[in-house]
Amino acid sequence: MLYVPGGTFRMDSDRHCPEEAPAHRVTVDGFWIDRTPVTNRQFRKFVNATGYVTPRGGPELRSCQPNLRISRKVLKGGSHLCAPNYCRRYRPAARHAEPIDTSASHLGFRCITRKRITS
Repeated sequence: MLYVPGGTFRMDSDRHCPEEAPAHRVTVDGFWIDRTPVTNRQFRKFVNATGYVTPRGGPELRSCQPNLRISRKVLKGGSHLCAPNYCRRYRPAARHAEPIDTSASHLGFRCITRKRITS
């Protein structure tokens, strides 16, 4: 894992999509983050070891597209499929709706901890 020192930064944006506003200052403590995203194999091993159940947890959000009847949740940040020359959702401030019945193979995540883990 790599250490990311704490600090204050400007989160979100007032200049792009309305759902990203308002931009505001946020202060975070330092943390340790995985060097690489969690792989499908690693996640499967975690699920098998813990019995964790995923895609349906948390509250559902209303769709900003009223003609679509599929419940959606918000994803924050870019995607492995986006590129800055054609996708405005590539930026870290970006938010977009994702149907809850769809697996998102173009996204990843990394684990963090506040305490150093030694192996």
